[in-house]
Amino acid sequence: MKLSRLSTAILFTALPASSIFAAGLDRSGQSIAAFLQPDNYAEASFTVLDPTVEGSSHLDKKSLSDMGDDYYFPTAAVKVQATDKISLGLLYDQPFGADATYGIDTGTFDNSQEGTKVKVRTNNLTALIGYQPTENWNIYAGPVWQTVKADISLRGNAYGGPAPTGLSGYNIKVDQEDAYGWAAGFAYQIPEIALKAAVTYRSEIKHKAKATETMTTPIGTLQLLTSDLDAITPQSVNIDLQTGIAVNTLVFANLRWVHWDQFVVSPKFLATKGQDLINYSDDQYSVTAGLSRKFNDQWAGTAAIGWDSGAGNPVTTLGPTEGYWSIGLGGQYSPAANYFIQAGIKYFWLGDAEAQTGGDVKASFADNYALGYGMKIGYRF
Repeated sequence: MKLSRLSTAILFTALPASSIFAAGLDRSGQSIAAFLQPDNYAEASFTVLDPTVEGSSHLDKKSLSDMGDDYYFPTAAVKVQATDKISLGLLYDQPFGADATYGIDTGTFDNSQEGTKVKVRTNNLTALIGYQPTENWNIYAGPVWQTVKADISLRGNAYGGPAPTGLSGYNIKVDQEDAYGWAAGFAYQIPEIALKAAVTYRSEIKHKAKATETMTTPIGTLQLLTSDLDAITPQSVNIDLQTGIAVNTLVFANLRWVHWDQFVVSPKFLATKGQDLINYSDDQYSVTAGLSRKFNDQWAGTAAIGWDSGAGNPVTTLGPTEGYWSIGLGGQYSPAANYFIQAGIKYFWLGDAEAQTGGDVKASFADNYALGYGMKIGYRF
């Protein structure tokens, strides 16, 4: 039951919109699948998420309009088989992030002029070197370069109203800073039956970034503090599995663990008020499983289902969802043997959540959903 190279490549390249609405700030899923492709390989992808996240205020029992902003992110990778036993890879993604803007509706998360807003961005560059002692084994490791920046504004009665008694009007801007970590793992494969298993560990990365905290009031914007902000992006483990079950057909699964438990970001001014900016209480677990089928030399398809545990409930007001269930479809078209184009779509049923700030639940969010779209181009050289 030996599968062709196109078939064995389906799993680790199909359904590009596979991990785009996960727990906490998790976004890309941090896949190293491109590095496990045979021979020399390069890819680039572009993914868009369109969430709808609505709720109701506990302060006045009124409805809250959609606060989930659309967002997009790219990924790219190149892998070179330098020798029969040595491979090199460079992978770019945006592993963590957040995009949200509350509407001007109840006063819970707005001040009648603007709503609470959050934008968090990360960039990740992973360099890997792999050693293949035999055809079946691949042992790899390498450094990870990462940047984080954020721009967050708190508005509304949920934060105690305006200064001096409350935090409505509070802003924090975190400048982009570099930090470093590492990744390592191993893979085992039996090409004759399209079997492949990989375990990849990524270390936590400690950031010390410059944070500027200000307060917007009717008389202007007041400078509060400029200080170093300590933040740690979490360690994680990915397990990728696949095997052929018939000619040109394979099943696959991805399991992911992210150490969000006790993840806290607490800028200095907020800390003096007994507040955290972000606080997660549970680790994240997620599973994606599905089936890929090669129809002919040019066309292949994938179907997958997914589950994500979330990172604890109640959750921060800056991302009020608790895990998800999902279903997705992807297609691959190969005009020639050495390159392909893929597209995927995924629907997410987002978990209900209670949004809290200052230790008190201020709103409930239920019956929400998201749509993800993705496109990828891969090339073998």
